[in-house]
Amino acid sequence: MDKFSGILLCTDLDGTVLDSSKNVSKENLDAIEYFKSNGGLFTFITGRMPMTSKKICAVLNPNVPYGCINGGGIYDHRKNEMLWMTHLPRTALELMDLVYETMPDVGMLVDAPDVVYFSRDNAAMKKFRKIVELPDLFKHHNDVTEPIAKIIFTHDDEERMAVLIKLLNSHPLAGEFDFIRSARDLYEILPKGNSKGAVLERMADMLGVSMDKTIAVGDYDNDISMIRAAKVGYAVANASEGAKAAADIITVSNNEHAIAKIIDDLDKRKIEI
Repeated sequence: MDKFSGILLCTDLDGTVLDSSKNVSKENLDAIEYFKSNGGLFTFITGRMPMTSKKICAVLNPNVPYGCINGGGIYDHRKNEMLWMTHLPRTALELMDLVYETMPDVGMLVDAPDVVYFSRDNAAMKKFRKIVELPDLFKHHNDVTEPIAKIIFTHDDEERMAVLIKLLNSHPLAGEFDFIRSARDLYEILPKGNSKGAVLERMADMLGVSMDKTIAVGDYDNDISMIRAAKVGYAVANASEGAKAAADIITVSNNEHAIAKIIDDLDKRKIEI
């Protein structure tokens, strides 16, 4: 039997397997190939949509489907097929209306399954759009007719983010949704029950992998659920305090080949799984 047979290793993208320049190191790529060649199952779970994950997916070359939309979908990149996906009820647009009317400096976008619409721009949204390489496709949120995967709000000021979060969570419909801060300047509305941890469990079930054979690694608050769900949960050294607190092990930073370090730990039996 191959040494990593039956083990599912799942990583976050931004801030974890991607370094600060948004690249994947040769050390990480070589380690991933070594892990897969010895029977391991490698994938990622990201907040991104499949359309904004294609380039990095081609680089990482996972050998099983990956999770997307912060736990809202499972995508098979080999078949170009969404295996499972949830949608927001359209009542979520009422929360967008509130922010649109009361916080004119907040950026807003709507993620549909195959397209991203920008409802309102700001500096943080321009930065986000550049990182994920999205076109400048603008449409008012109430004019979006496609199913909605998630909604993102952006601002680069911490005080304004605090106001935004309080506003959204105090809305009468807030209990119908889940909210997650996926980066310092990003706050998301997700379908109720969606999380990276829940989708890790769903993926493991699809693959016939025991949760006792799972490893997850992440860097931010939206990764906490999968770090906790995995048998061994890692946080990178550059992770948020919440992610570090949830982790079993804190490893090196995303600029120090964290995935290679984890695979080396596994190879040298520094972790038992």
